[in-house]
Amino acid sequence: MTVPPRTLAEQPPPGDEAPEPGGTLVELTDVRKEYAGGVVAVSGVNLSLGYGELVAIVGPSGSGKSTMLHLIGTLDRPSSGSVHIEGRDIAALSDRRLSALRAHRIGFVFQHFHLAAGRTALDNVADGLLYTGMPRRERTLRAEAALTRVGLADRLTHLPHELSGGQRQRVAVARAVAGDPVLLLADEPTGSLDTASGEGVVELLRELHATGTTVVVITHDRELAATLPRQVTMRDGKVQ
Repeated sequence: MTVPPRTLAEQPPPGDEAPEPGGTLVELTDVRKEYAGGVVAVSGVNLSLGYGELVAIVGPSGSGKSTMLHLIGTLDRPSSGSVHIEGRDIAALSDRRLSALRAHRIGFVFQHFHLAAGRTALDNVADGLLYTGMPRRERTLRAEAALTRVGLADRLTHLPHELSGGQRQRVAVARAVAGDPVLLLADEPTGSLDTASGEGVVELLRELHATGTTVVVITHDRELAATLPRQVTMRDGKVQ
């Protein structure tokens, strides 16, 4: 299949050669994030995340863990210190290059699903690939494969209101992984689900991790965090 030329914003960032197994994927060095009014959300954080890890960033509300998600996911830039993703200093990248980095290397799963109400499960997942520059047919094929991967092959044409909470979260996970990101960030992925559905989503994240995806779960649930191989505890904007 011939892929049409991509715009600069759609191009994968430079330096996309295959990573070294066991190397460093994310590196935060003395990171501080301060918002208007002098509110310091993150202060003096040093953190390394390796390829292939399954990690929980855990802490109470106001601990800075959501800000950490924004910094690691390049949705925000630090006020000081540095954030490197696959060796790239995000401070040195333009907004367009950061958008390309997110589109090709990072997947996001949010607590409240963020599915378009009038779009089928297949369309919701395919739409998540719009900024990769893939042609429509490839986006559809990848979306179908991702939904099959999360156990929803029989729900492709269902609208969000026709799905259970657990199924909607699985659609959100499929959307996040359809582009084969190296890093998956899950923000309170079980927070809106009942216990059984939540356990199903956590098991799905484990399965994705087993195939090589680096998975970072942001949560206030210490019981959930304790079941993951590594826990990073935050309090008052600092890593404990």
